[in-house]
Amino acid sequence: MPKLLKNYPILTICLLVAVMLLPNLEAIQVSIMEARNFITAREMVLNDNWLLTTMNGEPRYQKPPFPTWLTAFSGLVFGVDSVFGMRLPAVLLVMVVGTFMYKLSRSILKSRSHALINALIVVTSFYVIGIIIEAPWDIFAHGFMLVAIYHLHKLFNAKGMVWKHTLIAGVFIGFSLLSKGPVSFYALLLPFILAYGFTLSYKNPKAKVFSFFSVLIIALVVGGWWYVYVRLNDPTTFNAITEKETGNWTSYNVRPFYYYWSFFTQSGLWTIPAVISLLYPYLKSRVSHFKAYKFSLLWTILAVVLLSIIPEKKSRYLMPVLIPLAFNIGFYIEYLIRRFKDLKDKRETLPVYFNFGLIATIGLAFPVVFYVLFKNDIQHHWLAFCIASVVLVSLGGLILQQLIKKNIKQVFLLSVLFFSAVFIVGLPLIGLFKNDNFRSVASLKSDNDKRGITLHALNYVAPEIIWQYGDMMPQIHFSENAYQFPSTPKFGILTNRISPEELTLIKASYNVKEIGTYDLNQAKEGSKQYNDRLTNTFYILTKK
Repeated sequence: MPKLLKNYPILTICLLVAVMLLPNLEAIQVSIMEARNFITAREMVLNDNWLLTTMNGEPRYQKPPFPTWLTAFSGLVFGVDSVFGMRLPAVLLVMVVGTFMYKLSRSILKSRSHALINALIVVTSFYVIGIIIEAPWDIFAHGFMLVAIYHLHKLFNAKGMVWKHTLIAGVFIGFSLLSKGPVSFYALLLPFILAYGFTLSYKNPKAKVFSFFSVLIIALVVGGWWYVYVRLNDPTTFNAITEKETGNWTSYNVRPFYYYWSFFTQSGLWTIPAVISLLYPYLKSRVSHFKAYKFSLLWTILAVVLLSIIPEKKSRYLMPVLIPLAFNIGFYIEYLIRRFKDLKDKRETLPVYFNFGLIATIGLAFPVVFYVLFKNDIQHHWLAFCIASVVLVSLGGLILQQLIKKNIKQVFLLSVLFFSAVFIVGLPLIGLFKNDNFRSVASLKSDNDKRGITLHALNYVAPEIIWQYGDMMPQIHFSENAYQFPSTPKFGILTNRISPEELTLIKASYNVKEIGTYDLNQAKEGSKQYNDRLTNTFYILTKK
């Protein structure tokens, strides 16, 4: 490895993540899950709802508050409406995942270079990055759990009780529970404990019974106090939310047992190496550390099996599997770095040429393919297009050159850089795809302040709209065959849909003036990405 990587591996991991994600952190539109979480964080700051958390002024206890607290603190620094500030803590947790993958790998494998390979794989696995946008609180739960797993590993290998590792493991398991409940405990920690016991084994477990018990108690105290607090202070709402959430496990998004069997595709760039790393009969005699390979393989398989047992399934739930999978892929990459120049069997070499050759081809073909597909949209983004073309073509050419030389170490590092470059020079091109009818709701609050009216949500208003609006949008409820309108004679409503019957009912008491439509869709109408729920109409109602 280059000298910088060898001497400062953790710094290298953190710098890679920072350079890859921070420059264009605001480029991607806020997702629905992000909007919900960001609204809650904003209301923590603006409304002082730090414990009895809310979203748009209504109780939101579905998600424990620890990641929201961290995001709110970041919002205090960068501004509660700053997408950069709100996303920053999740990026820092990607750094934590990379750092503790390195530390865990190095402790088990006794090899700095191999540990760094594992860490670079995990921070460039597609869904480890994607999860911070689609479901940002997941990275907190699994990142904190990986910290706990590292310290549990140190505890398992200690000769006796080690209070430092006991305390840290307990606290970080608690942080994970306080981030997303028992999800990471089940999907990451439980398969780790089982795989560790079957392969690496525990040293002097009888002498550490009190330590293990202490880890559990600390975790329950740190991770459980908020649930108790909310249960005592708002029992009715808490029980209703709990019943709904637990019911979803067996009745919502139910998928067949085999739904997760394509889990390796979530690693993106490393899909083909991931498949080969799972071929135990092939790789078992080629790895540098057989027991550790059995451990990572079993950890991965057990995680997938345990997740498959739960009836409710979503692709994002697979994210924790990418952590042991990255460890497993590392054995295959390390083997190729050691032995590829000596391999003669085409059954071994062709997958390597195909995987990394495909990456190189994507880079080399980018300017032509992108221009042909989007030539009508590039006219205002020539500079971004040219920069992306030069960078990706250069990296594609270098990957191909080193692949021909069979220098897999350089091929691997260049592939990591290629993945990073896609974010650095590719994300600015998102501006090409803006919908011509796009209209932000960000200025509506100041407009309404000038009008001297408040804004309310009628029927459904998407969380993304409420987040971009910058303030609460109280919901108008329908009960006893009538709308519960505010007492003020004039106010605004925003709605995604309103039927003719509803409009007739409202017009019986109010003069209704339609002001305009707000559309947050980046995609153009008619495309598969276009979403009707991001379109809202604004009305002003005046009491007759």
